[in-house]
Amino acid sequence: MRPRGVPRRGPLNATLHIVDDDVDTAELMRAALKKHGYDVEVSHSAKGCLDRLRSIAADVVITDVRMPDMTGIELCQQLRDRFPDLLTIVITGESALDSAVAAIRAGAYDFITKPVKADVLAIAVARAVEHLSVKREVTRLRDERKRAPQGGIAGTSPAIRETIEMISRVAGSDASVLITGESGTGKELVARALHDQSPRANEPFIAINCAAMPAPLLESELFGHARGAFTDAKFARQGLFVQAGAGTIFLDEVGEMPIEMQVKLLRVLQERKVRPVGDDVEIAVKARVVTATNRDLEAEVEAKRFREDLFYRINVVPIAVPPLRDRAGDVLLLAQFFLDRAAARLGKPVRGITVPAARLLADYDWPGNVRELENCMERAIALCRLDAITIEDLPAKLREQDAQHMVVALESPAELITLDELGGRYVRRVLGAVSGNKTRAAKILGIDRRSLYRRLEGPVAGDTSAAADLEPEHGPAAPLAGAPEPSAG
Repeated sequence: MRPRGVPRRGPLNATLHIVDDDVDTAELMRAALKKHGYDVEVSHSAKGCLDRLRSIAADVVITDVRMPDMTGIELCQQLRDRFPDLLTIVITGESALDSAVAAIRAGAYDFITKPVKADVLAIAVARAVEHLSVKREVTRLRDERKRAPQGGIAGTSPAIRETIEMISRVAGSDASVLITGESGTGKELVARALHDQSPRANEPFIAINCAAMPAPLLESELFGHARGAFTDAKFARQGLFVQAGAGTIFLDEVGEMPIEMQVKLLRVLQERKVRPVGDDVEIAVKARVVTATNRDLEAEVEAKRFREDLFYRINVVPIAVPPLRDRAGDVLLLAQFFLDRAAARLGKPVRGITVPAARLLADYDWPGNVRELENCMERAIALCRLDAITIEDLPAKLREQDAQHMVVALESPAELITLDELGGRYVRRVLGAVSGNKTRAAKILGIDRRSLYRRLEGPVAGDTSAAADLEPEHGPAAPLAGAPEPSAG
């Protein structure tokens, strides 16, 4: 067993504690769960469990309701107060739904009914361990949120760490950098980080979107113009290359630059001089040039839409910014960062994200990348009525991706549900876990197929086509071998 204070080794090695005054049932549950790779300890009384947990840590406690010294409901309350980091699963009588609801209100994460089926027990424990893992990750991120992201770039995933390492390696040089990545990945943040970590940090950083203006206007913006160079040019104007001085000029979406402007940009990069529109005088420039694109420029070169010589001139050092879907583990860190910033700006006392909402955020693909996540968190803060973001605060497309995902634990009063809905969710979860096999689902639920069909036709059952997140062991559902038939309670 894991001594208290020693970190757990991972989800498959979670530590479980079974509490049941029936010695045979407790030992059968222990044997069934050890087959799944869990560390399992057994106590035969609630008091024994509490005493043992003073020295031996546990992740999940599985307790019977009816015990001589203290009920499972009372034990849930004690565990919630003394050990808020663990989760409790309560075993109730087959017809004791009131006991199940009382257990949830007392702090239990989930409940299963007697007679206990091995695969149902394994599913309940696996989901509790998964939930606990997300909960601990959210807690860790809350502790980290005061640490400022490096150069405005937040993340600990290998993909983003590689990008950050590349920034550090080239920031001190004057080499031209081409930043590539999908729209919304944070390419301008990378450009700013290059500038901030360079010897040019005290000089100007000037950014321009090359796709936002036609060629004549872009030329004037970049290189400046002389007085009278065109209609309304009443005064001479310095271009951005000159305004940047010895700083950095960032040309975003360079792949959208008109071909006639590409020739003029190439000349500036080669000769380090600009000629304002309508002027004969050339001006030396000192700015470092950083470019970015979401296009495949090599393909654009092959298609004759981008000059090959310009491509090699700007692509001296390439830096790829990974999409958010490839940055495993960074979503919640970024979400907490955006949450803190939006909450401070809007003056709302929102501190964190509930576990169910965090799971939805982590599971979503984020096609709009970091920009979409930032937008999502700003929306959630605007809608949030509690001190933490809940599922209801998230966009519909995130909620719909998890329509079959059942979480019995209640994070806030806003997530309280009716008894009918609680029963309906359990039916959906069991049916999903057995891949829609109604005969097997009815057997696990302890009802006949006709009763199952009636439940599915009711308004609380919903769509049952999708499989549950965690699949049970293969083979027919069966009660724990040799387990005595317990009484309700």
